[in-house]
Amino acid sequence: MKIGFVGLGKLGMPVAVAIANSGHSVIGYDANPHRMTREWPFREEGYRGRPWDQWVTTADLTFGTLADVVRESDLVFLAVQTPHALQFEGITPLPADRADFDYSYLERAICELDEEADRQQVRLMVVVISTVLPGTIGERILPLCHRLEVIYNPAFPAMGTVIRDYLDPEFVLLGTRGPNTAGRVRGFYEDLVSAPILETAIVTAETIKVLYNTYITAKIVLANTAMEVCHKVGANVDDVSRSWALATRRITSGAYTRGGMGDGGACHPRDNIALSWLARKAGLSFDLFGTLMEARECQAGWLCYLVGMYSAAYGYLPICLLGTAFKAGTNIETGSAALLCKYILEERYGGHIAAYDPVVGRGTMPDQACVFLVGCNHPEFAELVFPAGSVVVDPWRMIPDQAGVDVVRIGE
Repeated sequence: MKIGFVGLGKLGMPVAVAIANSGHSVIGYDANPHRMTREWPFREEGYRGRPWDQWVTTADLTFGTLADVVRESDLVFLAVQTPHALQFEGITPLPADRADFDYSYLERAICELDEEADRQQVRLMVVVISTVLPGTIGERILPLCHRLEVIYNPAFPAMGTVIRDYLDPEFVLLGTRGPNTAGRVRGFYEDLVSAPILETAIVTAETIKVLYNTYITAKIVLANTAMEVCHKVGANVDDVSRSWALATRRITSGAYTRGGMGDGGACHPRDNIALSWLARKAGLSFDLFGTLMEARECQAGWLCYLVGMYSAAYGYLPICLLGTAFKAGTNIETGSAALLCKYILEERYGGHIAAYDPVVGRGTMPDQACVFLVGCNHPEFAELVFPAGSVVVDPWRMIPDQAGVDVVRIGE
């Protein structure tokens, strides 16, 4: 393919060079003409035993005007900056206020591409790889597009290893406006890499990108918390880290990464609450353990708020908790987040909240319409027939549609 590339900064230029060494011809453009050169001021490792200088030298890469890019390209990649103000970059203490990214550069680039496509009377597929918050493409970018078909393809490379990470990714993410709209981009990546291609709605792709980075931040914060605990109690943090790396079933795996109820059982909540005490006793700089328990409680409270909202909206239907065990397939209720929800609901709305759990042997299934909160994902619940007029609040996204029943799958 002939690939256009708009934005030749710290991310854009290495990606353009990677593509231009993979059987494609690339024409690049940047609003800053000093960037339209093979001279590169940043350190980049290269890949496959070839240093950066060799990648640049052999790249099938030319530079031109925006008009040239539109005229000559099968696909146009857009890697325009979406910067933050200096106080939000993490190099100064966290300010009290917060702000979104600055999308003015991205909006300007989209407008210029759209205007040029209109002048040339062409339809143009634009692949945006800039980082944005969820909802940005739909709210701020698509309304500017009249001649452009936009695919959101956020990039995940680390600075310094962009070529390696782009050509050997964990996965490729494509956000589209509907099925069968990313065919040309999917074909481009199927020829370029062997990694899985995950195609989602644009807003989901936007969310995946930023929460991917949050996941990394959370891991680093946890590792540094472990380092501080070990320093205070005389333990060895490198051995702690090695134990996590060995725990490939539950720690370094996809386990515990699906949304649902909070964790429970005889260990997790009580251990974190005890560690919160230790954090205070040892004088840790931050009580991560207590904060995790507060987050767990707030998330339970939010689900209870939704239940109460649906109860009121449907004429104050009674509430029933569906499942009280701390996890599927067990009759143990110790540390159950579902029971935490039962407590919150009874405190918030008064009176007794009905509960049914056939595995535990608690209660009976109501025969009248209720607002049900699926508190535990026992597989049996997917086969239940709910009374007509009921609402099912399902944080596990496991209950199928039923006639006369409103199923609210949280996060879907």
